[in-house]
Amino acid sequence: MAASDYRRLVVKLGTSTLTAGTPHLSAPRLGELVRQMAELCAAGREVIVVSSGSMAAGREALSFPALPKEIPAKQMLSAVGQPRLMAHYEELFALYGRTVAQVLLTRGDLARRRSYLNSRNTLRALLDHKVVPVVNENDAVTTEEIRVGDNDNLSALVANLIDADLLLMLTDQPGVFTADPRRDPQATLFTEISSAEIPEEMWRAAGQTGDTLGTGGMVTKLQAADLARRSGATVVVTRGSDPDVILKAAWGEAVGTRFPALVTTLESRKRFILSGADGAGGIQIDAGAARALLSGSSLLPVGVTSVSGEFERGDTVSVRDSNGRELARGLASYQADELAKITGRQSQEIESILGYAYGEEVIHRDQLVLLTRQQEEAS
Repeated sequence: MAASDYRRLVVKLGTSTLTAGTPHLSAPRLGELVRQMAELCAAGREVIVVSSGSMAAGREALSFPALPKEIPAKQMLSAVGQPRLMAHYEELFALYGRTVAQVLLTRGDLARRRSYLNSRNTLRALLDHKVVPVVNENDAVTTEEIRVGDNDNLSALVANLIDADLLLMLTDQPGVFTADPRRDPQATLFTEISSAEIPEEMWRAAGQTGDTLGTGGMVTKLQAADLARRSGATVVVTRGSDPDVILKAAWGEAVGTRFPALVTTLESRKRFILSGADGAGGIQIDAGAARALLSGSSLLPVGVTSVSGEFERGDTVSVRDSNGRELARGLASYQADELAKITGRQSQEIESILGYAYGEEVIHRDQLVLLTRQQEEAS
């Protein structure tokens, strides 16, 4: 993907980056990072921030001399620090006319279908309204994730969730090295890893690194990079203190360690949709809706003539024309019994019929894979 095609970016900010190596959040550092992200937004890019730092903010507020080992104490610091961290983001982004929103997630939220869909829809709605989402792990109520520094992996899951083009992970090192450069002056930087498997020597070297302010290290960054590149995002791991590092990475300059995407986001999404259960649920549509689908439109309830089988919101369903020919498969925005109630109705009627609405589409075009054209091209 060309640099100019990085339309949607996830920027993961580690604790060591936000504190600039001090025991507390660094306002100048945070201000510089926000300036760069605001510049990307002004250039028409979509930016999602995955931010660590809540425990550091809480530790500063309560004058803790060191990060405690006990999980309840860490959760307490997160609860105290999270609103302070968000206040910094809100104030700094406001200088550039940008509104921010706090989104607290856990890995469990993204493992359950309904919460996954709700999270995706929320983030997309925020981006559509030019709001900058600031995502953080819900440390105040989680236990397992707080022990392993899961904001790294969370950033990869968010990149997958919203089909990001680039995941930029900022840390206190220039990238991933053959050894810990703070201990070995002979360590050299891995500049690009394009192989299907991350080299074993990279995993070994990453196991030597870590920091005392955050809870993660290079191992979790490699785990996150591997996940994100397999779901269609290019990943860059680099130092957050370097001048204009966010802008340079976004415009495609060679910084840090780069992991090119192994598939495109479209390929990743298609594979997921096509792997859905065949025949678990079906939607039959009229001729007008079939023509609209083939022209690249979403499927609206007005074009649906019948619903068969049982399926939940987010399940892969088969879309067939009036002759029973399968035209497409896609991820349903409504479960079967909900869709049966709005079949043939206008989108603006959905809320009055159901009492709520997940959107005007039965299947959004971004969650739809056409089968007819593929079959014609193959013949």
